[in-house]
Amino acid sequence: MALTSRQIYVNLHVKDIERTMNFFAGLGFEFDMRFTDREKAACLVIGENIYAMLLKEDYFKTFTKREIVDTEKHAQLTVALAAESREQVDEIVKKAVSLGGKTFTDPMDHGFMYQWSFQDPDGHIWELGYMDLKALEELSKQQQG
Repeated sequence: MALTSRQIYVNLHVKDIERTMNFFAGLGFEFDMRFTDREKAACLVIGENIYAMLLKEDYFKTFTKREIVDTEKHAQLTVALAAESREQVDEIVKKAVSLGGKTFTDPMDHGFMYQWSFQDPDGHIWELGYMDLKALEELSKQQQG
């Protein structure tokens, strides 16, 4: 039997809970305060039933026996989020940079898909993407015919 989960929680290690909360609040995200104590953890609400648990590094270490990755040298994962438009992708990445993040890639335009990514203050990679489904359908028709 396959597991079908109704929620996803991605755990990310952070150095400073308040700084990280301020960064994501500045991007317009909210927090579920039932799972946020501002000392060890903050529950970032990404979407309906989609969360990132931002865990202070010492607390994060209690969840794993492995070393925490150095995000300046290694990528443990990328968090990819769907945007509503190309303009929203640009707006969010530019805002992230203004709040202390860094661009990670240059914008990439694949015709049917537009994406751009940034690093948050703890070095985690967040990729924003917009997919034009009509353009994707047209490309698919061209490839088939």
